[in-house]
Amino acid sequence: MLAGEVYLATAPELIAELSATRSKLHAFNSLPPDETRRMKELLKDMLGHIADDDFIINQPFRCDYGKQIRIGRKFFANFNFTVLDEAFVTIGDNCFIGPNVSIYTACHSTDPEERNSRMEWAEPVAIGNNVWIGGSVTILPGVTIGNNVTIGAGSVVVSDIPSGSVAVGNPCRVKKTILRIG
Repeated sequence: MLAGEVYLATAPELIAELSATRSKLHAFNSLPPDETRRMKELLKDMLGHIADDDFIINQPFRCDYGKQIRIGRKFFANFNFTVLDEAFVTIGDNCFIGPNVSIYTACHSTDPEERNSRMEWAEPVAIGNNVWIGGSVTILPGVTIGNNVTIGAGSVVVSDIPSGSVAVGNPCRVKKTILRIG
């Protein structure tokens, strides 16, 4: 699965991992909002890597496995953050994620017979440093978003977005390049 090869999504070992993660997510999402220390403990146990303690992921949060998610320093994700992490999802430092953002790595065949066989593959998603992703954005498998990028609300990111860009739309396209002096 992590190698990008076709795999059986209903394999018993994968179903067991999904179930274990769902139990952890239930515990996280059921905590009172003032139990931030316990929330962080649960997330550190569930996610693959968290660079420091300066992170917030608001409830509710959803993911498939969790252990393929890597987040950098000073990370914030608002309500209803969903990550289908069949492949690695790497998010850099100083990233801010708006509400209702979804990141997908799972891929399915467009051929109904193949799709019904439950075979799928996954492609990683990478998000650079200093990225702001507006509310209700969807990021599709295989996308890389560079550093110093703003993705406008409601965008569907279907292809790579270069560093220093403001991008928006469906499909998401670069609308402006940011020049940084100094």
